[in-house]
Amino acid sequence: MPTQYDTRRANSALAALAVGAFVYVTSEVLPIGLLTVIADDLGRSRSEIGLLVTGYAAVVVLMSVPMTRATQRVPRRFLITTSLGLLGLGLVAAALAPNFEVLLLSRLTSALSQSLFWSVVTSTATGLFPPEVRGRAIARMGIGNALAPVLGVPVGTWLGQQAGWRTAMLVMAGLTLATAVVLGALLPSTARKDDAVTRGSMPDGRRYALLVVVTAVAVSGAMTTYTYVTPFLLDVSGFRPQSLGPLLAVIGVAGVVGTLAVGRFLDRSPRAALVAAVGLMTTALAGLALLGSVQPAAVVLLAMMGLAFSAFAAAVGHRTLLIAPGSTDLASAGTSSAFNVGIAAGSLLGGLLITHQGTASVALVGGALAAVALAGLLAEPRLVARRTASCRCPAEPQVSGSAGSDQP
Repeated sequence: MPTQYDTRRANSALAALAVGAFVYVTSEVLPIGLLTVIADDLGRSRSEIGLLVTGYAAVVVLMSVPMTRATQRVPRRFLITTSLGLLGLGLVAAALAPNFEVLLLSRLTSALSQSLFWSVVTSTATGLFPPEVRGRAIARMGIGNALAPVLGVPVGTWLGQQAGWRTAMLVMAGLTLATAVVLGALLPSTARKDDAVTRGSMPDGRRYALLVVVTAVAVSGAMTTYTYVTPFLLDVSGFRPQSLGPLLAVIGVAGVVGTLAVGRFLDRSPRAALVAAVGLMTTALAGLALLGSVQPAAVVLLAMMGLAFSAFAAAVGHRTLLIAPGSTDLASAGTSSAFNVGIAAGSLLGGLLITHQGTASVALVGGALAAVALAGLLAEPRLVARRTASCRCPAEPQVSGSAGSDQP
């Protein structure tokens, strides 16, 4: 059992990892908030600027598993601090980019660092705590993800509108490099090597494969809408440009609520938490398709979308550690790739939709994709039942979640 000092240091390291998650999510999606600003400055179309998100995600998809496999013996502290350092340098290069091509190249280089970060950060965070509170640890770290829309993107959007998008990139670079230094001081040089961290506690290849597919489809649905949420708010809902920052903040506040709420259930009912998140996401996107032109309804539904997406991200991270058929790092790399398949597919699909079908279509298609993901999750018991008819398989865990002095 760790000492009080160890517990304080573990919680401090968890908070710093949450900041690391914050800077990664903010850096990845900041071009969404600055989409119109960057497009006007560089003389490019909105759909071309959307490639900054699509291309970033494509690199993560292609490189997550190979880079994780190649660095399995490298200490986590080194991997995480190096990843953040490379991201910081990539943000500096983006801020200094003289044209779109250099900006895109700097984004692709930054994406390489994310390929490693998201593959190891979840198991690194959970390895700091005993098994009975690891779901809550993931949720606490997920606050960083959720705060990116409520602080990072709105503040970055506002700063980009006031002082230029390059200034926003430089500010993010400074925060990223500072976080790398702090984590270098707080993280242990090696992670715990118990089976609950390095291997799935209830390994199941079919469940994991379904989780990967569901993740890719659900994120595609969400990002089809969210990548182009600023044009949606302007063109469909009729909001003024000055309202974009506060509206993006609404999504982020709801995301924080969703992350905190799902943390109460991850250790007890991981599958139910995942199903509920996807169900709420489907409802929110379908509602935007129907009521997106009604401003009060649009605000409520955007909040629902933010809450559901943040809860979904935490639920996927936790479930990956449970059902990983082998190494949890490689399994996390797989779900990270699935997330970014969804980000790339959603942003690309959204760009095609607003070009050929109009901005309003992104919510309708996004809701349909989320519904497909929900149907896949609801079909899981039948899939598992067919398997258990011919083999003995572990049951879904129901953990009490009691916590002691190590509670994150």
